[in-house]
Amino acid sequence: MAAASPTHRSRWPVVLFTLALLLHTTPAQAAPKPTVKQLKKELAALQKDSDKLITEYYNSRIARQKAEQSEKAARENLAAAQELYDQHSTELRAMALAQYMGGEPGQIALLTSGQDPTTLLGRMALTQHLIDAQDARLRGYAQVRDARQLAEDEASARADELDGTVEELDKRKKKAEKQIEKIKDKIDQLYTAPGIRRPDGTWVPQLPEGADNITPRMRLVKQLIQERFEVPYGIGCYRVIQDGGEHPLGRACDFMLSRGGAMPAGEELKRGEQIAAWAIKNARRLGILYVIYRQRIWHARTGSWRTMSDRGGTTANHYDHPHVSVY
Repeated sequence: MAAASPTHRSRWPVVLFTLALLLHTTPAQAAPKPTVKQLKKELAALQKDSDKLITEYYNSRIARQKAEQSEKAARENLAAAQELYDQHSTELRAMALAQYMGGEPGQIALLTSGQDPTTLLGRMALTQHLIDAQDARLRGYAQVRDARQLAEDEASARADELDGTVEELDKRKKKAEKQIEKIKDKIDQLYTAPGIRRPDGTWVPQLPEGADNITPRMRLVKQLIQERFEVPYGIGCYRVIQDGGEHPLGRACDFMLSRGGAMPAGEELKRGEQIAAWAIKNARRLGILYVIYRQRIWHARTGSWRTMSDRGGTTANHYDHPHVSVY
């Protein structure tokens, strides 16, 4: 074999160094997924910030209402002052007109007229009193007018400032709410339904267990809904009555929106829609079979809602609760 040329020998250190780098270089590791504990800690901090934003938003709206009330009061004060001003102005014009039409002499003429001094002084005092009274009234109007203008200007400036504050807080609040929803979604995605899933997407049914007599799959769905939405009126799952549904099998829960069969409204109605939408969104991953709400049923097989027949009552027709069943 021929000996390596000097040129080839000079290349070997570079080649060996390059091989060493390739052998010792490890691929970049993906950042580990956050745990449920980490996400819940982040969620709690974000919800605290969101609550603060909501408080600031509320206080700003109250301050704006007070500013509007101040401006309204100033307007009302001006209207009253204007009415008084108009009245006094009319009286002054009437007095001036009477003096002009009657040819009543001025004060200098009165002093040189040779009339009785007592009568003369009385007339002059009365005239001056009337003039002073009118002047005082007009000055009072001017003060009210100026105060009203100041209040209106301050209220207007405050309202503009508060409008900007409320608008900014509203944007931040909505942004925080979206971020909260994203974190909640991330928490949900860390869970998958326990049990065996078949190739066709369906799940092998589970037996109920534990003191609550529900399946592990139903227990997980119940836990996630309860943590995400809260259910202040209670959750009903297992019941003994064999009605052909999943409740006696431990594979269904009702998430109540009211008590005593009352028709829910407002926030509770919204909560029911949110729970139903969440269950549908996570149905495939969590093994949810169907959802019933407001006399409609959504089935995993069809992926759409259909109207149900009337069962004769608010609760029977699922108007006061969404029902969630799992495989």
